[in-house]
Formats: sequence, C-alpha cells, structure tokens
Amino acid sequence: MKQLKLITIAILLTLAGVTIADSDSVDKRQTIHLDDEERHIVLTEMRTFLSTIQQITQGIANEDLNKVSSAAKAMGNDASGGVSLSLIFKLPFDFKLLAADTHQKFDQIALDANSLADRDHALEQVAVLMQNCVACHALYRIELEDD
Repeated sequence: MKQLKLITIAILLTLAGVTIADSDSVDKRQTIHLDDEERHIVLTEMRTFLSTIQQITQGIANEDLNKVSSAAKAMGNDASGGVSLSLIFKLPFDFKLLAADTHQKFDQIALDANSLADRDHALEQVAVLMQNCVACHALYRIELEDD
C-alpha cells in the first residue's frame, strides 16, 4: 500500500511539472467546487501548512530542533481530523492522498527532529514536503459552487 501511495505521489509530481511548464496556456488545473464554508476550511488548512513550514524553517535557522519538532507535530496526522463527510466526498482522491501524505511528512519531520537533531536532514525533509504543496497547487484550484 505504501509503495502504491509513493507511486501515486510521484505521478502527481510529474503531472505538476508538466502543468508548471505549460503555464502560458489556459488554466488546466482540476477545479474543486466547494461551498463557502468548505472552501474556507481547505484554504485555512493550506495557510496553516505554510505558517507551519515558516516556523519549521525558523527553527532550523535558529538551530532550535525542539521548535522544529513541536511545529511539525502540530500539523501531523493528529491535525487532519474534523472534516465533514460532505467535504471529504467532494475532494478528489488524489487530493486526499496528497493531504494525508503531507500530514505524515510533518509527523516524520517531528520524529526525526527529536531523534536525529540534524538541521540538514530537517531542511531536506521540508524540501520534499514542499513538493506536495507545489503539486497540489499545480493540479487543483478551488472555486465556489454555483448556488
């Protein structure tokens, strides 16, 4: 199962590269239609991802691996709950895969920051995690549903 997940993510990253390279054409990203509340939930999570990545990067820059670990843990799998079933059903499967993998990567950064205390390793992990963000934004766009 884990190998299938990794293959799917690799394919998504490849597709994201094609989309980015073709940026002069019409926006060909898949549109996800959400109501206002659902859109707010998804965009808030994305902003929180970005804020957390900033905190992790600051921790790396300050050689504070405890900050890296605590920031990353806050966005790990424990943070992925509380989403309504209606929203879950509207999100494409590959979008959900990327989101789950992103939460897992935050958990791994937290674990490794505690056990390895290696800034370079943490920075490499952030670079890999950011590939999920790039892929998601290259593949999807969120628009409000028509009433």
